[in-house]
Amino acid sequence: MTQLPAPSNVKLGLVIDLDTCVGCHACVTACKGWNTENYGAPLADEDPYGAKPEGTFLNRIHSYEVQPETGPAQLVHFPKSCLHCEDAPCVTVCPTGASYKRAEDGVVLVNEKACMGCGLCAWACPYGAREMDPSAGVMKKCTLCTDRIYNDNLPEEDRVPACVRTCPAGARHFGDLGDPDSAVSQLVEARGGIDLMPEQGTKPVNKYLPPRAKDQAPEAPIDILAPLLAPMTPGETDTPKGFLGWLDRALDSLPGGK
Repeated sequence: MTQLPAPSNVKLGLVIDLDTCVGCHACVTACKGWNTENYGAPLADEDPYGAKPEGTFLNRIHSYEVQPETGPAQLVHFPKSCLHCEDAPCVTVCPTGASYKRAEDGVVLVNEKACMGCGLCAWACPYGAREMDPSAGVMKKCTLCTDRIYNDNLPEEDRVPACVRTCPAGARHFGDLGDPDSAVSQLVEARGGIDLMPEQGTKPVNKYLPPRAKDQAPEAPIDILAPLLAPMTPGETDTPKGFLGWLDRALDSLPGGK
């Protein structure tokens, strides 16, 4: 079985804002593209347009309708990928040492040459963040784009995970969560960032920022036609008002009138 290294001072990870994510799947597409078309190992796509499509994704988005204790229901888009846990059970269960955690930055990776495809790491992961590649027969997972973040050939602004670089809503943030003064740590502190399923004891590095409370629903339905149907007060003309008044004037301005 693989041993975990001593906890590192540097803990690279993601902070995901559930209040900002719009569920556009741009991060999913960017992740798939980078890990298939660029520096990463190709991710399978078998029979993508057929009756039984099968493929591998390192990042997925699930959407849930949530009913708060007060206020209207909310649609929450929940991105999910490897959380690069400090106490990663996927590492300690691996019989070949293929799954490992880097001491220098805390990133959890898979040595695909040593992976025999037994799937034990997928069973051990409580977050369902690992996927067996049907083409390669080995386990795949988020690499935190280590081939980007340390790549001196890329512009500095591109040395972040592909999902972070492409997010149009700015819902994904990358940095060192082991540094309390880093931008991501300060964001977690300010917004009350949380661990996913902390009861599992895995100590995930990635954090989620909870959705903010939305506007309260009105106590009674609003009748938008009420002002138009209300009886006229003494001295009031019968000239339409509001939208109907605008429509009446617009029709009057047409050639030939109404």
